[in-house]
Amino acid sequence: MQRLEEPIYFYALAIIPLLLFVLLYKFWWQKRTQKAFANVYLIQKLAPDYSTFKATIKWLFLALGIAFLVIALVNPKIGTKLETVKREGVDIVFALDVSKSMLSEDIAPNRLEKAKQIISKTIDQLGSDRVGVIIYAGNAYPLLPITTDQSAARLFLKNASPDMVSSQGTAINEALNMAKTYYDNDEQTNKYLVILSDGEDHEENTVDKAKELGDEGIKVITIGIGTEKGGVIPDMINGYKKGLKKDKNGEVVITQRHVKVLQEIAATSSGFYVDGNKTATSVNKIMEVLSKAKKTEFESKQFSEYKSQFQWFIGIGILWLVLDMFVFEKKTKWVKSVNLFNEKEE
Repeated sequence: MQRLEEPIYFYALAIIPLLLFVLLYKFWWQKRTQKAFANVYLIQKLAPDYSTFKATIKWLFLALGIAFLVIALVNPKIGTKLETVKREGVDIVFALDVSKSMLSEDIAPNRLEKAKQIISKTIDQLGSDRVGVIIYAGNAYPLLPITTDQSAARLFLKNASPDMVSSQGTAINEALNMAKTYYDNDEQTNKYLVILSDGEDHEENTVDKAKELGDEGIKVITIGIGTEKGGVIPDMINGYKKGLKKDKNGEVVITQRHVKVLQEIAATSSGFYVDGNKTATSVNKIMEVLSKAKKTEFESKQFSEYKSQFQWFIGIGILWLVLDMFVFEKKTKWVKSVNLFNEKEE
């Protein structure tokens, strides 16, 4: 297990491209000045020992030295001791709809980002509860298995997008099926599944699937995101908006939030429905329920001791800088003496 103590120092790596710019400018300035002074043949006669290759090597050594010293400032740490810790909490799995309809901007910034905000802010308020993340559209995929590592949940959540699923749609029943396999603690008495969706394109057996989860003691909380009036869906290509999504007749598609199906899913599984258009309201409602839930004790393994590794990077960084000092911008004599192409001197 690794940690970065001061990742903000990574910004200092911007010095390296700046050095590269200076190096390229230096070469350009030298060429221009030399041309004004004499032709290439005469320059080679006047300065036969100058080596462009070794000048580049010096820059490379300097860049490596700076890079390793910056990493030393960041101070990577490696976990050295793994111990078992007893905790109390509930298991909560988030099922995030990443279908293209969630890109609609009828809720700012868009439905998908609003859903991410709700999940992220909920995780921020969790104590020792375990979390898991499922993403789904036409199919469901496990984004993060249930874990106590809430920082990992935030990291994986940040990258969730429609591009991560192979088929489109809003198959909530696929997410419900996958959720059944997520809870690995049979003794856990409080299991929650939070579905964040606009409720579009659901299949007919979705409510029946939700009832099965309710029978297994899994409470389903549904959060509807979007407006009943609806909005258009931007047609995104490589992260850029290229127009609006249209149907096979060339008409602009309007996507709406379907509250009824989300309410039915929650009602049949001992859960509840929340209007997700206001982040704070959704988070407060979820936390209100979780705070009253009975906590179950479980064991988890975590690293308790971390050792700093900065000294290794300081040593390697200094080594590169020393090498840079001992490399001169002159051709090496023994290399000059080797006639690789059997050329005759004039």
